[in-house]
Parts: sequence; C-alpha cells; structure tokens
Amino acid sequence: MKLNTVVYKGYTITTDKDQMFPVDIHRWLSEEAYWSLGITYDAVKLLFDNSYCVGVIKDGKQIGFARIITDYSTFGYLADVYVEEPHRGKGLCTQMLDILFEQEWVQGLRRIMLSTIDARDLYRKYKFTECRYPDRLMEKLRSPDWKKRE
Repeated sequence: MKLNTVVYKGYTITTDKDQMFPVDIHRWLSEEAYWSLGITYDAVKLLFDNSYCVGVIKDGKQIGFARIITDYSTFGYLADVYVEEPHRGKGLCTQMLDILFEQEWVQGLRRIMLSTIDARDLYRKYKFTECRYPDRLMEKLRSPDWKKRE
C-alpha cells in the first residue's frame, strides 16, 4: 500500500498511521460522534489497526479522520469520517476523501458503502447514491451495551 502525505493549508493529511494519534481519534469518536458515543479506547485502537485510515493533523493533534473497512479486493465500507468543528469549512474532508478515493486499490473495489444522516451532498460528489436495492440490505443490531466491552 502506498502511503500518501500532503500538506494542505498548513494541515498534514496522511495515510501513514505512524503520524496519527489514536488517543485523539478516541476522544472525538467517544465524546462527539453520535454513532459511537462512549466507545472504549480499546475498541477504537482495534478499528484503527484493522482499517485503512486517513487523518488530518495540525500542531501535533489529530483533528480529522476517516477509514475504509475493506478486503482490499471487492468491498469497502467508509466509516468514522469527521473534521473537528473549528477546522470545518476549509476543504479538509474533501482532501481526505480525495486521498482515499485516488488509491488504485480503492478504485478497483466493486462496491463501497456508507451510512450518513447529514452528509449526503458531500458523498454525492463522489458518486455515492442511495442503495439500488435497499430491500436486499439487512443488519444485525446489538444492544447499546456493546460499547462497554473491554
């Protein structure tokens, strides 16, 4: 896998996990993200270690993140995309997604899925659409206690 690092408007945007800060990612996901409030550090470290990640770094702090859960062949799921509030509106999310979607292996995936409440317009720019056959999709939900696992 080719690692990408660019400097954009004074921010470092990178796919190099050695430059990222899982503690900062955990803080945001556990305290700010409606989809993962209360998630443990151990769970975040595991998702970080087992996903292809891109992050935004400013002054030694992680202020943006996104990841693809993937088999690197046919399928990917885009998850945990965020830029901290004070840094929004500067094109940082677009830069992260551009780096992800420009990866040759990502371009070869047959399907990439995601779930969003409020960013549909952003993802439409990357040719995401509503599911073609939503009646084929299923899910298995766990109780809210899943996040308390250690």
